[in-house]
Amino acid sequence: MENVINRSSFFVKEHTGILKAANNYDILDPETNSVMMECREENLGIFTKLFRFTDYKRMTPFDVRIRTTDGRQVVRVTRGVSFFVSDVSVFDENDNRIGGFKQKFFSIGGRFSVLDKNDRPVCVLQGKWTSWDFRFVEGDTEYASVSKKWAGIGKELFTSADNYMLQINSNVPADSDIRKLILAAVMCIDMVLKE
Repeated sequence: MENVINRSSFFVKEHTGILKAANNYDILDPETNSVMMECREENLGIFTKLFRFTDYKRMTPFDVRIRTTDGRQVVRVTRGVSFFVSDVSVFDENDNRIGGFKQKFFSIGGRFSVLDKNDRPVCVLQGKWTSWDFRFVEGDTEYASVSKKWAGIGKELFTSADNYMLQINSNVPADSDIRKLILAAVMCIDMVLKE
């Protein structure tokens, strides 16, 4: 069976809901519109749920698991309480740390350093302050890009649900941790930078 992480295109669709505290997404194949992976934030504590409905939402901790439709974990993304900048950890299917992200202080448009398991920089996630477009770059090499997709006037005006298109370039090796870090970073774009 093909490893789902080796695909080049992913459509990330956030769940909508009235008074929802948890961050939940479906990750779809953009060609067939079928769900390939599910991203769920389970086991929220009562205080985290309460703070999700306040101006402190961006500071709340999270523990998100991305799984295949048959329940196998692909990636787990965690963060503790954040006051100024986020420090996020990413784990593989066996809960071994494969890297993380460090948010840049005072970045216009949003910026993260993507780090390997030894906290060495792999690439940088950088956004434009004028749009919802993000790129994963290392020097002149682009590994992937993420763009927000229009959800329709009803969703855009009355919910905070966002949809993203992730394109991973062919220069990223198959089965590499970089692919998992890029997928995990899409969740951080939404939960850390755009909420």
